[in-house]
Amino acid sequence: MAVPRQPRDPAPRARAVDARTLWSGGGATALVVALIALVGVLVFRGVFDIPLLAPQGEGVWGDVSTVRFMVAAAVAALLAVALVHLLLLSTPRALSFFGWIVGLATVVAGVAPFVTDAPLGSKLASALINVVIGFAILGLVSGIARTAVARAG
Repeated sequence: MAVPRQPRDPAPRARAVDARTLWSGGGATALVVALIALVGVLVFRGVFDIPLLAPQGEGVWGDVSTVRFMVAAAVAALLAVALVHLLLLSTPRALSFFGWIVGLATVVAGVAPFVTDAPLGSKLASALINVVIGFAILGLVSGIARTAVARAG
């Protein structure tokens, strides 16, 4: 006699995402990476006297390019939050894909300074700051995403 099969759920349940948790954490991440950019400029320009973002004559704080760098870092964090939100809503193993995408983007940001004609010290300093920002975005946004899914579920 055949054993009756249990009916399978015809459609997998959609993953619930707590958008408020995700985006408030994303805003905090944007602030953190903007401050990482600022600290990087202060350390390399002020402590090591390595020209970064602007000519050395601009001083330790630099000019508007320092603010642009901080804003670019914050925007990158917010784009990462938008990406992880989209992946969480639409993709299986969303955090794995997110990790690969942000990891590869971090590699690109770390290598990009080396395609310029800048002095080696400037290239290394810029690459290091970019990589630290990338790792911060990866770690913080991944953690926030896990929390946002756990709270919604």
